[in-house]
Amino acid sequence: MPADLAVIGLGHLGIPLVQAATAAGVLTLGYDPDPGAAADLRAGRLPCGAPWDGALSAADLRRMTAGGFRTTSDPAELGRVHTAVICAPTPLGADRTAGLSAVGEAARALAAQLRPHTTVVLESAVYPGTTEEFLRPILEDGSGLRAGRDFHLAYSPGRLDPGNRAYGYANTPKVIGGLTPACTEAAATFYGRLTEKVVRARGPREAETVKVLETNYRHVNIALVNEMAMFCQDLGVDLWDVIRCAETKPFGFQAFRPGPGVGGHGVPIASDCSPYGGRGPGRPLAMVELAQQVNGRMPGYVTRRCAALLNEHGKSARGARVLLLGVSYKPDVGDQEGAPAREIASRLMELGAQLSFHDPFVARWRVLGRPVPRADALYEAVADADLTVLLQHHRSYDLQGLAVKAQLLLDTRGASPAGTAYRL
Repeated sequence: MPADLAVIGLGHLGIPLVQAATAAGVLTLGYDPDPGAAADLRAGRLPCGAPWDGALSAADLRRMTAGGFRTTSDPAELGRVHTAVICAPTPLGADRTAGLSAVGEAARALAAQLRPHTTVVLESAVYPGTTEEFLRPILEDGSGLRAGRDFHLAYSPGRLDPGNRAYGYANTPKVIGGLTPACTEAAATFYGRLTEKVVRARGPREAETVKVLETNYRHVNIALVNEMAMFCQDLGVDLWDVIRCAETKPFGFQAFRPGPGVGGHGVPIASDCSPYGGRGPGRPLAMVELAQQVNGRMPGYVTRRCAALLNEHGKSARGARVLLLGVSYKPDVGDQEGAPAREIASRLMELGAQLSFHDPFVARWRVLGRPVPRADALYEAVADADLTVLLQHHRSYDLQGLAVKAQLLLDTRGASPAGTAYRL
């Protein structure tokens, strides 16, 4: 059966798009090159460990299927759609540039089936210029068609905030930047079926750079409050009270809160090098580089706070029972992309601590190649641990009750009632 839409990449970007499209009555084909993953979704099973694990239920999947969603691992079916959206992951590499291999594979699968008049949109977090200099040649070479003449090509940054109950797909404005004005309008017409407001950028580079600005803005501001956290700890000042007071200012201030590090799928770009060898701006973004350094130090800082707290209470980190609460990068989802929990756990293991973890959205967790025991009986585990560390504040955690049970509780998110826990 032909579909109106093909979503290529069923991860943290693709699944919310499928949900929004099927809710709007758009017949949607989900493409995953892994036959096993596609078969699981067809059978109504949720693949364990997927990026949207915890944010999608079996009931959600049934609603999507009833709304016209089906999955395939056969690329031939991509040639029967009007719109194709590439939502492939772009994980950071060792050089902190976005990996484009999955985007390239998705583009090649689509190019071999691409028909005239199809609208192709890239949503993955990428370096400015990727749509024109990386994606476009793959699509044109593989199809024999010309972007802007034979098919429409555009970029639209993913903007969803996992776990946010106030803003979803429908009420979050969608930015569109097409290769030509006609490409922009074709993409805007499609997204206008899913969202209340479409914002037209001048072109794909501007739309790509919107994502860079939004991601860098988040990282820089989190770095500022992370530095303030260390500054206030040295001074004996309650940072959380400072933020509470500061956020009453009705202009010129937006509250950010410190934490053990910064995770997520957005790519903070500081380097002047592009991952595909394209032309960079010729200079790095110094403020973003500094923010990355500050945020990158937070797992080490948290580990030192853990060791110091244990020492203050007559215990050594070596042999101490340490329970980590919440190992995902966002509250109320199981996505662990870039989460600082893994580095904190590694550092504590190196100090000789005996680790366990609890996360309502993560069933299994490995660190340094070894499985970390999962605490199924939460309150008993908290009472037994020499130190409990809150790394992610999931809504299901009763922090007041946990604080009563805990021998020592370090709250890296400032979510516990005042006076019940040590804060970052």
